[in-house]
Amino acid sequence: MLLEEDPSTLIRHTITNFNIAPDKLAVARVSESLSTLQQARDLRLRDAETSLKKLARNLSTLKSQHDELTSTHSSAAHASEIARLDTQKFRIAKGVSDLEMETERLQAQQAELAARLQELELQGVDGGEFGVSGGSVEDEVLLRLKVYRSLGIDIERDNKDGEFNRAVVRNDRKGDVHVVNIDRKFSRYFYANYFWQIL
Repeated sequence: MLLEEDPSTLIRHTITNFNIAPDKLAVARVSESLSTLQQARDLRLRDAETSLKKLARNLSTLKSQHDELTSTHSSAAHASEIARLDTQKFRIAKGVSDLEMETERLQAQQAELAARLQELELQGVDGGEFGVSGGSVEDEVLLRLKVYRSLGIDIERDNKDGEFNRAVVRNDRKGDVHVVNIDRKFSRYFYANYFWQIL
């Protein structure tokens, strides 16, 4: 009878009938796959930890540099420097504008003097409104005095000998007045240069 057989024999026959070998192979393959996945996961985790540490070091370095720059930067000094540069820029711009205006004034004066010189050259010593008397020396003197006065220079005579011994030079642009005593030991070229320097 069945119950009279040895239980161990029955168990062996039962195990043989179940045929669990394919299931064992499947479990082994699943275990192997899980082990491979765990290794891949551990590898990715180590790579992520390495990248995180590297980023943390970079962040620490950048933060140190930022703190250093922040500590050395003074917003008040920066604003003061900007204000100083703005003031200097406006001063330079004003100086350039003044120089341009002065240049235009001098060019106009130069053109006016050139026109007067050409007029005097065309008139000659005897010509013009003072040439009626036939070209006397007095006419030439009057012409020169007229040119001098147009430049802001008044020539004065000595009451004793009638010679021109003093010049009053007026600079309307600067508001200056210079009185120059004329000494014959100095040349006309010397006084001409001196007058131009004053003007």
